[in-house]
Amino acid sequence: MELINKENLPRHIAVIMDGNGRWAKTKGAARIFGHRNAIKAVREVTETCAEIGIQYLTLYAFSTENWNRPKIEVQALMALLVSTIKNEIKTLMDNNVKLEAIGDISKLPKDARGNLEEAKLKTRENTGLTLVLALNYSGRWDITQAVKKIIEDHSEEEVTNELVDKFLSTAGIPDPELLIRTSGEMRISNFLLWQMAYTELFFTDVLWPDFRKEHLNEAILAYQRRERRFGKTSEQIIEEK
Repeated sequence: MELINKENLPRHIAVIMDGNGRWAKTKGAARIFGHRNAIKAVREVTETCAEIGIQYLTLYAFSTENWNRPKIEVQALMALLVSTIKNEIKTLMDNNVKLEAIGDISKLPKDARGNLEEAKLKTRENTGLTLVLALNYSGRWDITQAVKKIIEDHSEEEVTNELVDKFLSTAGIPDPELLIRTSGEMRISNFLLWQMAYTELFFTDVLWPDFRKEHLNEAILAYQRRERRFGKTSEQIIEEK
């Protein structure tokens, strides 16, 4: 923690929380056991981000493709989502965390939507970290729904990158500077496709239920050691400083 430069923090960190099922398998348990044990990692990462001054943390909690998993696992995940959101409100309030959500929330079970809206309402005045849950989300869905809305009221000549930004589900949220994916997989799995055009990627073999504060700090330190050029040369970056 003491090595982290507080003047060079990513404003927005996104996380693909992968490896719950494999973690459970190593314990000889069902996949849902891994999902239940992942809550501690979510809590610790959220609290650490709030503590060090990260402004936005987006967690890929449930993708549109996850509906294709076995029905019993999906049902268990939805039940876990309902209970977790309800149980974590106090933690969010204690850490001054504001809760938001992106994705096609209308497709979630009614009780999940209700608990989510209640948590968002209770935390809306919090001024610290904004925790964004990506639920029933995919990057292609996000771009597609934005395009559908844009063509209703805008001509081709009006379409710009800035206009598209306004119609994405992340409107008002800065693009992530750092993406962390756990479990050793090296892909972005249809997550924030538009928003991650210049995101720094960090992959770790650690399975998500084992991910802790020290692993987050390692990812941030790796981010701080990189030179972000956005298409420019190193010489140009040095001159601008």
